[in-house]
Amino acid sequence: MAGRRPVSRDVYEYAVIRVVPKVERGELINAGVLLYCQPRGYLCARVELDPARLRALDPAADVDAVRRALSAYELACGDKPGPLAGESLGGRFRWLTAPRSTVVQTGPVHAGLTADPGVELARLFDKLVRV
Repeated sequence: MAGRRPVSRDVYEYAVIRVVPKVERGELINAGVLLYCQPRGYLCARVELDPARLRALDPAADVDAVRRALSAYELACGDKPGPLAGESLGGRFRWLTAPRSTVVQTGPVHAGLTADPGVELARLFDKLVRV
């Protein structure tokens, strides 16, 4: 394979964004993925809530409030003004993945290698969130 350049792969970190409607029960549904790739300056969250799955765990769940909480992950990754706007991407990722006992929270942080963080986010989202 002379003449072919090896594909550059960089370390990335990700966490699944989970909805735990009744924290005391510990039941959850995966509703998004947060991915950070420091070498590429990439931080992005992708979320999708399945209201039927949420209501299966908690018929009284406030779907709109959960959607707003999930959208905060996407907003925190962008360039728009907000409480995390002055933080580095790594600082935002650490803040977003900090353990908390709330209805919307992240799971443990995992790592991998990727040549394209956007493609990796889509792959993880399809594998871990979509039914």
